[in-house]
Amino acid sequence: MTEIPREVAYLVCFVLVEAAIIDGRALRVPNWLTVHFLLGGWAYAYHAGGSSLLLWSLGGAVVGLLSLLPLYAIGGMGAGDVKLMAGLGAWLGPVLTGWAFLSTAMVGGLMGLAMIAWSGEWVRHAAMIQIIGREVLTVRNPEILSELAARRKPTMLLLPYGIPIAVGTISYLAWAGFLV
Repeated sequence: MTEIPREVAYLVCFVLVEAAIIDGRALRVPNWLTVHFLLGGWAYAYHAGGSSLLLWSLGGAVVGLLSLLPLYAIGGMGAGDVKLMAGLGAWLGPVLTGWAFLSTAMVGGLMGLAMIAWSGEWVRHAAMIQIIGREVLTVRNPEILSELAARRKPTMLLLPYGIPIAVGTISYLAWAGFLV
């Protein structure tokens, strides 16, 4: 199923805006929001379409979870962002979640570049990207990569990823005609 009711699209947008505001202020997306978002998606799916729609919702949650889990595993983002994406998937299903993720990744990349431009520290950030890339290719152990990222965190610009998730997903839903 690649169609969702307009009311579902608006509910998803509302929760994403709330998550983005909280993440922008506190640099974390709280469990009370992500867990209820995920469970609400599953409950709605089961109520609206029984077992088949629940499986569709579970598939979307898995796509959302797997889309950001690798970055979380190496310390590149917080667990709240991953759980937010899983909750998003529970409401949008696997196909729309995949498209929302692609849009989110583009927005996140553009926001990251904008933050680097704003800081004016192009050389420092280019060097940091090279170091991180080399570590990912040579270390390959998520636990060690996560420790390295945690040590680097105080010296880095941090992008509250709930914001790109919200902007990317809402932009995609508007572009695809779900918010009309």
